[in-house]
Amino acid sequence: MIVYAECEFLIPTAHSLKEKRAVLQSMLTRAKQKYNVSIVELDHQDVWQRTLIGMVIISSDKVAAERELSYAITFLESNPEWECIDIRKEYL
Repeated sequence: MIVYAECEFLIPTAHSLKEKRAVLQSMLTRAKQKYNVSIVELDHQDVWQRTLIGMVIISSDKVAAERELSYAITFLESNPEWECIDIRKEYL
């Protein structure tokens, strides 16, 4: 089972690409270390206050994959420096 998700975030406190990337890289690195997830910024690389993150989890069990993805999304949403504005999931 492959579970794919896209999460779009608004970073209202970022006033430059450098500030945005500091927040983004910190969260991506921590999510990779903490959860069994492949994660990357997909879009809005040149926009200060928005980012689109893609995540993929592969597992032999759909429930386990969904649970791990849910934990990763909850972790990302817990960061007070940004706000989740959209989440889309697909099961392959």
